[in-house]
Amino acid sequence: MESEADRADDRLASLAVVLPLAVAGFVIAAGSWTLFAVAGVHLRSELNLGNLQFGFLLAMPMAVSAALAIPAGLAAQKFGARRIMLICLSGLAACMAILLITDTFPGYLIAAGGLGLAGGYYSAGLQFVTRHCESSRLGLVLGVFGAGVIGAGFNYYLVPLVHEAFSWHAVPLAYLVVLVLVLALLIMLTDPEDAAADSAAETSVRVLLQRMRRKRAGQLCGYFGIVAGSFFALALWLPDYLSGQFELPVDSGARLAQWFVIPGALAQIAGGGLSDRFGSARVVSRALVVCLIALFVLSYPPMTLFIQGVDATILVKFALPMRVEGVFVVTLGLAMGCTMGSLQRLVIVENRTVAAFVAGLLLVSAYSVAFGLLVIFSGVNHWLGIRSAVFMILFLLLAGCLFLFARESRRHERESFLHRGI
Repeated sequence: MESEADRADDRLASLAVVLPLAVAGFVIAAGSWTLFAVAGVHLRSELNLGNLQFGFLLAMPMAVSAALAIPAGLAAQKFGARRIMLICLSGLAACMAILLITDTFPGYLIAAGGLGLAGGYYSAGLQFVTRHCESSRLGLVLGVFGAGVIGAGFNYYLVPLVHEAFSWHAVPLAYLVVLVLVLALLIMLTDPEDAAADSAAETSVRVLLQRMRRKRAGQLCGYFGIVAGSFFALALWLPDYLSGQFELPVDSGARLAQWFVIPGALAQIAGGGLSDRFGSARVVSRALVVCLIALFVLSYPPMTLFIQGVDATILVKFALPMRVEGVFVVTLGLAMGCTMGSLQRLVIVENRTVAAFVAGLLLVSAYSVAFGLLVIFSGVNHWLGIRSAVFMILFLLLAGCLFLFARESRRHERESFLHRGI
């Protein structure tokens, strides 16, 4: 008879195979989200796209991801996470094939919508890795999987290089080759029973939301949406901000933005691991404080003070040097990534039986906040004419998030203490 220790060893061995494959797939899927944010600049001139057409092209992958996240999560619970992951990766490969042969705007728009299958992969993949790990390692494993969003950061650097060395069509070709490779490895190295289907799984969104309402999952998804949405919005906004703030070419601004995205993505691993050891609430609170400090410094725009002296007017100029501002941008990315990893672990621990559905809610909340923030950033910059206003907005938003999260955590601790006492 197999002992508990043997089962734990088997699960760990399975996780050692499953996790790298799932993360590799998510890296490619996350790269699909920002593919047109980088390469779309070249397509815009090639196809002579207007502002509205270009905006649709950029918005389609994330909009479709948000629409598919919850249905894909429900399907993963009912039909098996592995099967949904393979379907999503196959769909992404088909979209890359379309990008190779199309030369019209409708064709690119259809492919851009298909790239939203990345959202379905996230929901299914999160459940896939969750079923292969012990509760004591859950935060670390979720952090490693969430760090796959690093693929979005790689795009800022790799896509311009590939485009310059070859042509635009080399970009989807490279994606297609890697997608086919990951698909083949998933099929060969994972067992169809790794994420077995549950035909009796609840698929009613209303019923699932009612169950979660008793476990404060709604509030936790909201906090995650605010932090992750702020991270995504800033990742898309930084290339334009940095190039305008320091008078750099757009490609240089995009390469600098990766120093926010990549450390932030990797910091999710640290956030999940620290939460396993010290508790999610403590890690989230401290990481948000670091976010607020970084945002407070970055909020100050370059300014000139005119001081009326006795004999002359003294000019005092204040502006953060690019390297100093870069340090605070990296610090902000690390703190936000750590917060995302901790919050993701907290909400999944409390709703592990419906992990895929919760993953869909997390993605929808994050994308909704990111979309709203990008609109607000554009409007505020247009009306105020101050680039650093985006950091002022995020400071106020995360300060409110920290206040509400701390209050909710204290209330939850009191209720748990009283329940144990009874």
